[in-house]
Amino acid sequence: MLPAIGLTHYLILGAVLFVFGFICVMSRKNAIGLLMGVELILNAANVNFVAFGRYVEGLSAGVTGQILALFVIVLAAAEAAVALAIVLALYQNAHTIDVDTLEAQRGPTLESLATDRIW
Repeated sequence: MLPAIGLTHYLILGAVLFVFGFICVMSRKNAIGLLMGVELILNAANVNFVAFGRYVEGLSAGVTGQILALFVIVLAAAEAAVALAIVLALYQNAHTIDVDTLEAQRGPTLESLATDRIW
C-alpha cells in the first residue's frame, strides 16, 4: 500500500523544481537554457498553487489555486513565445545564442557616444 501524499510532498517537489530552475538560470550561457530554467521556476509555482488550493482550507474549495496555476500557464506560454522570437532574431543577426557573446556585441553606450561627439 502506498503512503498518502500530502501537502509536504508537493511543497518538496515545488522546492526541488525551483532549485533546479534557479541553478539552470544562473549557470547557463545559452538563451534556450535560460528559458528552460524560467519555465522550471514557473512550474514550481504552479505545483505550489495547486497544492495549496487542494490542501489548505478556506480557499474557495481549491478553485483559487487552479485559477492561479492557469494564469501562470498562460503567462508562461506568452513568455515562451516572445522569448523564442527574440532568440530567433538574435540568432539571425549574431549567429549565436550565447548570452555572454551577445553582451559583448551590444555596441557603444550613450555615454561613449556623447563623449565621442564632444571630443
